[in-house]
Amino acid sequence: MQGKKDYQEKLFIRFQLSDYIPADNFYRRLKGILDLNFVYDGTAKYYGTEGQKSIDPVVFFKLMLVGYLENLNSDRRIVATSRMRMDILYFIGYDLDEELPWHSTLSRTRQLYGEEEFTAIFKQVLKKCIDKGLVTGKRQAIDSVFVKANAAMSSLVEREIMDDVATYGKQLDDHNDETAAQDTTAENTTPKPRKNAKIDKKANSKRYSPSDPDARLSVKAGKTTRLNYSAHVSVDTQNHVITHIQACHADKGDAPSLPEILAHVVSNLKDNGIGIEEVLADTGYSGEAALLFLADNNIKGYIPNKAGCRSRESREGFNYDKQHDRYICPEGKYLTFHNFKKAANANTHKIYRTSVKDCRDCPFKDTCVNLQGFKVFKDSVAKDLYIAMHERMQTGPGKRARKLRQSTVEPVLGTLVNFTGMGQVNTKGIGLANKCMIMAAVAYNLKKLVNGIPTKLRKRIRKLPGNGSDGLKNTLLPWITKIETPIRSFKIRRKSKWLNNHLLCKLNYSAI
Repeated sequence: MQGKKDYQEKLFIRFQLSDYIPADNFYRRLKGILDLNFVYDGTAKYYGTEGQKSIDPVVFFKLMLVGYLENLNSDRRIVATSRMRMDILYFIGYDLDEELPWHSTLSRTRQLYGEEEFTAIFKQVLKKCIDKGLVTGKRQAIDSVFVKANAAMSSLVEREIMDDVATYGKQLDDHNDETAAQDTTAENTTPKPRKNAKIDKKANSKRYSPSDPDARLSVKAGKTTRLNYSAHVSVDTQNHVITHIQACHADKGDAPSLPEILAHVVSNLKDNGIGIEEVLADTGYSGEAALLFLADNNIKGYIPNKAGCRSRESREGFNYDKQHDRYICPEGKYLTFHNFKKAANANTHKIYRTSVKDCRDCPFKDTCVNLQGFKVFKDSVAKDLYIAMHERMQTGPGKRARKLRQSTVEPVLGTLVNFTGMGQVNTKGIGLANKCMIMAAVAYNLKKLVNGIPTKLRKRIRKLPGNGSDGLKNTLLPWITKIETPIRSFKIRRKSKWLNNHLLCKLNYSAI
């Protein structure tokens, strides 16, 4: 008999939300792990003692986490999705008939709280990951990714024009009365945004977006130019847990950012009694400041040198005397240390040069010396560190470190951008962008905390009977035993050594 559902909405119903959330539900398990009550003390300073009650700080941070866990890059969508999901309502502590906070409340509260409140949650979750055995801290892989800013290319304007407008407005205020100043409208003085503006290497010094002045023009190979931020991420190689994340201007190089990033990583892990031994990064992080920081903190780095970084032996005909810190030219003259010189990229060079007297009668004078009549070499103050790094990257551990970095931090960046709501920030300014990135990292680590199994424990599980390769072998063993007798009889009848060995090899391979 065909059934037909007759639905009539009940006027009264007995309903308890926790009865309808399965025990293995992600948000139910997360609620049992995550305790955010400590944020009440940290956020109390942002509120007064009178007036209307604000959104509960714990509810705010949980709604932020829901946005990144569900890959929702909009406050409106966070509230709308949470209203339709019983497990999310249970996680944030709301019943079905309770009205959720207005979406603009989330935006205002995000601006109200300082960055230290978001960082405190990140450290709390990181500590839980360490306590569970998901972080060893021995080896950290670092990389960066562009995150689209909340600003359009059509909003770009010329910096020089805007400066002139500001100066002109100031002159009007100084020399004219209030009425005259009000008659000057912004219609004629404010330049219109340029669409499809041509981008060059110094574009950020010429143009900017008034809607988000901290966003910077940047481009990756094969991609279109757009306004971005740069997210630098440090990942523990043991179980791919994020140990630090930070927003930087997109036009700032990776190498100048590495010392600051590593300082935060060292601090985060030191609070839990863990020290860093090795750092893995790509060529973009190779720089003088980065190498000096690694040397000062006794951290072994695996960072390939940039192209054009020469060894001392590459200067043909010139030998380096390490004991006296000088170069010797083919004619036996010395290029001694003369002075330090600051480069345009903030690096420091050591200047080695001969004297004019030494090069005056040299037969190679026309092709060797400069216009002032002497020979000059420039070396970075970290030259020996560059050479040591190049030699380290040619070893077996260096080659393995390169592959390990690619298989560790790059998948994490892909997950953050594609599945954790970090493809684009929905805020303005680098401060708010940093808060968004921190919460995205918290959401990623929470997934590891709820679902992750430490690598050492996972290896032990694989060795247990019935798991991994042993499980396959135990499954095939009864079948091998059944066909073993026919194979033996076949071997006796045929006397074919090659054929029998061939079959046995196939059987033995299938049993492994």
